[in-house]
Amino acid sequence: MPPVVHMRNLNRIYSHGGSDVVALDGIDLDIMPGEFVSLMGPSGSGKSTLLHIIAGIDRPTSGTFEVMGEDISEYSETQLSLWRNEHIGFVFQSFNLIPVLTAYENVEMPLLLTSLSRSERAEHVRTALGIVGLGDRMDHYPRQLSGGQEQRVAIARALVVDPDLILADEPTGDLDGKSAHEIMGILKLLNRNFNKTIVMVTHDPKAAEFGTVTRHLDKGTLVPLETA
Repeated sequence: MPPVVHMRNLNRIYSHGGSDVVALDGIDLDIMPGEFVSLMGPSGSGKSTLLHIIAGIDRPTSGTFEVMGEDISEYSETQLSLWRNEHIGFVFQSFNLIPVLTAYENVEMPLLLTSLSRSERAEHVRTALGIVGLGDRMDHYPRQLSGGQEQRVAIARALVVDPDLILADEPTGDLDGKSAHEIMGILKLLNRNFNKTIVMVTHDPKAAEFGTVTRHLDKGTLVPLETA
């Protein structure tokens, strides 16, 4: 079975103040279908850069790179947006919910770019909110929810398009211990019961333990693999 993510000698270099800053240096990485990868490393090690390249939010400077067998590095911004909406579910540390929209409306947002009918969108939204345990909070606004519940809504929004790949950038970083454990339980459920491939950036060793594979980045370089 081919990898979901395939990288060979991938580099990302930024120009800053007249000098080059190497964010990623010669990354070789394969992520297989159904893996839950915990990506760890100190601040500035390149974790979020790697995640953003996988999502098509950033572009590599050089190297070979495919996601789901597609070389997205040459896609236009319009192509990337459509591709991302179909294949990628992204979960942010800060939730990124729209305050004036209900939980239902926030989760529905990615579906507005699809050809689904209103009733089909409703079915998808209710299913996604049900999976994260918020079927009874659909009409609540973000301000009426706890931080843990807001992150559940964000996960439902990432899940609603039935993506091939879920990317999570410090999903427990703004949560207390109990809420963080619950969120990690949901991600583990999505991986184990729904066979979702997940790549998660985290500083938290307890969160990383929920993954099936742990990868470490240090100064833009991927260090040897550890398997759970």
